[in-house]
Amino acid sequence: MPGYREFEFDLPAALLRNLVEVFGAMAAAPLLPGNLVGIPETQGVYQLLLRGDLVYIGKTDAEAGLRKRLERHARTIQHRVKLEPAEVAFKAVRVFVFTAMDLETQLIKHYGNIAPVPWNNSGFGSNDPGRERDTTNLKPEGFDAQYPVDIDRGIELGLPFPATAALACTLLKECLPYTFRVENAGRGSRRPHPDLVNTQVVPPPKPYTTRQFIEAVLKRLPPGWQATALPSRVILYKEQRAYAFGTVIARSD
Repeated sequence: MPGYREFEFDLPAALLRNLVEVFGAMAAAPLLPGNLVGIPETQGVYQLLLRGDLVYIGKTDAEAGLRKRLERHARTIQHRVKLEPAEVAFKAVRVFVFTAMDLETQLIKHYGNIAPVPWNNSGFGSNDPGRERDTTNLKPEGFDAQYPVDIDRGIELGLPFPATAALACTLLKECLPYTFRVENAGRGSRRPHPDLVNTQVVPPPKPYTTRQFIEAVLKRLPPGWQATALPSRVILYKEQRAYAFGTVIARSD
């Protein structure tokens, strides 16, 4: 028709194409806390690289922005077998306009056609699945199966003396970059188990590891307690139980 035309701009395709170019031109930075201070708490997309290879693609919104998400990932990669935090780097891009498209999925699809992006859909960064999943096996290619928690890393708690086992467990929870779940006073209760409240503990000589600290706590607890290392977490319960996919750290006599 003279004097009239229709034009449809493919914004999702253009955004994807430009982001790929931006990521390609960027230098990565080590995923260490000091490098995240200046990252804004805004929406955007990011990549994680392990020894230079792309392993994860993520996106954020304004509520859980780039800095918070990257800080969480920086914590997740600590205290892992066969993984050093300095080996992981990131690239983050603030995106001012999001379309209705699933940008994360499109980026994964684009890069996945070049090479696998192994940490996506691997359980990387997942929350504690809870007590019901402690006996469940993990996919062998999953993040926690590939890089289980390392309880032989050194820690520093600053535990006062004397201290209760309850306080020792609380400080250990705050210190560890992975889940340390402890049996409480009862189902649904947040109060510590009476055994933990009534037991005084003595920390091992410094320097000590997570394993050594837990062993020191178990030496003081009443009989029946057991600490178990699972691929993604450590649990401490009043039980005597074998886990098919876990290793007993120590038991109280």
